[in-house]
Amino acid sequence: MSSSKIQVRGQPLLRVPARNHRMTHLVVCGVSTKRHHREINALSSNSGPSLDSVPTRTDKRQFLRGDGNGKFGRFGGKFVPETLMSRLIELEDEFNFVRCDHEFQEELTTALRDYVGRETPLYFAERLTEHYKNIVPTIEGGPEIYLKREDLSHCGSHKINNALAQAMISRRLGCSRVVAATGAGQHGVATAAACAKLSLECTVFMGAADIEKQSFNVLSMKLLGAQVISVEGTFKDASSEAIRNWVENLYTTYYLSGTVVGPHPCPIIVREFQSVIGKETRRQAKQLWGGKPDVLVACVGSGSNALGLFHEFVGDEDVRLVGVEAAGLGLDSGKHSATLALGDVGVYHGSMSYLLQDGQGQILKPHSVGVGLEYPGVGPEISFMKETGRAEFYTATDEEAIQACMRLSRLEGIIPALEASHALAFLDKLVPTLRDGAKVVVNCSGRGDKDLDTLIQRGMPSSFC
Repeated sequence: MSSSKIQVRGQPLLRVPARNHRMTHLVVCGVSTKRHHREINALSSNSGPSLDSVPTRTDKRQFLRGDGNGKFGRFGGKFVPETLMSRLIELEDEFNFVRCDHEFQEELTTALRDYVGRETPLYFAERLTEHYKNIVPTIEGGPEIYLKREDLSHCGSHKINNALAQAMISRRLGCSRVVAATGAGQHGVATAAACAKLSLECTVFMGAADIEKQSFNVLSMKLLGAQVISVEGTFKDASSEAIRNWVENLYTTYYLSGTVVGPHPCPIIVREFQSVIGKETRRQAKQLWGGKPDVLVACVGSGSNALGLFHEFVGDEDVRLVGVEAAGLGLDSGKHSATLALGDVGVYHGSMSYLLQDGQGQILKPHSVGVGLEYPGVGPEISFMKETGRAEFYTATDEEAIQACMRLSRLEGIIPALEASHALAFLDKLVPTLRDGAKVVVNCSGRGDKDLDTLIQRGMPSSFC
């Protein structure tokens, strides 16, 4: 990564050292693939690189964007039963068609503008910028901090960008019913809203623990007409149940993924429809200061909001891409969602990526105060960014995220979701390393109304009540 454009003050930030990652058991739809004797391996010897190597780069810009078939180095692919292959191929064909179809794109653009409320502002957080100038004695002018305000989108997060577009594809494929899985409830609400708009039946699977934490979003989904089905466990378990339900009803039901995980083309579809975030950011930065951002910062659960911001800038080596995972109660506590920091390579929910798993390949239970970050894996493209070094990944604890949420609320009058608060928390470590005048864009991927109960339960100081 070029350092000529990004001047670093003092010592660079330390990353979690790379581990000797191993390949372990394959898991499809939450079940070990030992039960799937005829699975399709999209990373076969004649179609992709080996599990232990990073392919040689030719055109670096294109290399970082993948091979066009859902594979990013050794990551991605289709590890699914044969019964799913024809449906995934049909989905890929339809997706490739609508990407270039003028009628579809015009309808989507209109809906994003008039229904979702795009474009969302790139907001200069003046008081937050001044806060860091005041607490860091070595800073003179200091960097400028901007927020990409996805929290202002309809339904309160970036999730609606993808949910609306995929619901439109579902209708084109003749599916009258949509199934989805949700953790924090943001994707569930977005999917329910999109289905209501397009007159589609909607079923959302949600972990019982998450239903208890996110009652506001559960009520919103029901008000929007969705059936909410409780699943024992958390988001990973809800995802498995949603996929199983889809498999049982393949030709009447559309599985609307909200994350950049799963078998190809699911991660590519979600990333494509979220990339509007980065495209707007590039255009807005040009208008505001005549250039590009120096640093982009986003929280990382499975990676949809991070890729939505990052993808547009993958080929711009003078733009740093910084992802922040959930360290939970600490990396040594066993209660975290830091997949890239502590995970190993394996296959889960149909694709190869970094996962949280034990020595026998069993998926570990993730933890974060930001429920939307509680997933034991990340998308293949995010995994590839880690392996190639194109993006940097760090962590923030529950407590750091809570403090960052309170800070932004008091300084800017903006209550961010606890997921996005992890990205904001990392500013404490990032800002002192940056040159004066550096432009930092943080993706404020959702609003924090849904997290007020959690904040109170976690003992929000009376001065903040």
